Amino acid sequence: MSLNDRGHDHEGRYAHDEERKFRIEARATKLLGLWAAGKLGKTGTDGEAYAAQLVNLDLGAAGPQDVFARIRADFDAAGVQQSDHQIERHRTECLEEAEKQVAAS
Repeated sequence: MSLNDRGHDHEGRYAHDEERKFRIEARATKLLGLWAAGKLGKTGTDGEAYAAQLVNLDLGAAGPQDVFARIRADFDAAGVQQSDHQIERHRTECLEEAEKQVAAS
């Protein structure tokens, strides 16, 4: 294998890893959004729409910080009693589940 071939192989693996990471993050944000929507009393299409809004927000510059801030603000406005730690813990659980789902697909 030539040096050029190794470079192309490395680029291909890097692109694949980045795409996989993106899919895991997006799926985790959707799962987190569906959980948060349930806590806010949003079900069905309203819950799906809320989760989709969070996924779009996650694509922004700040990423997960924007999502956390939005959920925190929405919970506070609705009087939902969830600590920052509980939200972060649930995000971690969503990341683990998303990784399993992406690996299975």
